[in-house]
Amino acid sequence: EVILSGRRVNDNMGLFVASKVVKLMITKGQKVKGAKALILGITFKENCPDIRNTKVVDIYNELKQYGMKVDIYDPHANNDEVHEEFGINIIDAINSKYNALILAVSHNEFINIDVKKITEKDAVIFDTKAFLDREIVDARL
Repeated sequence: EVILSGRRVNDNMGLFVASKVVKLMITKGQKVKGAKALILGITFKENCPDIRNTKVVDIYNELKQYGMKVDIYDPHANNDEVHEEFGINIIDAINSKYNALILAVSHNEFINIDVKKITEKDAVIFDTKAFLDREIVDARL
């Protein structure tokens, strides 16, 4: 029963993260539909190219259901593999500003990322790994 309970929590994490991001956006006066979100990382774990068993796709799908435009950036993931497995094209560089940023995988490359450079004013920053500086995030798991 404990194992099943843990699985339920894990299976609903994408919904939880997306809902929390949307609520924070509304609180900050952001328009959700049409907003741009960036998810940092899609691999199963940090600094590794393995996309099997990743739950990041659940966050992506939930945000898309809110009408958001969602990009995923992951320097470790192979775009062809991600597209074949999930039907998602990941971006190979961050060339835009986003209304929401979700750190989903704590790759070493993300530790010094300049969040202000890639987010709009009043953007929501959600850190699922307690990886980014606490002072710049709106919420973490």
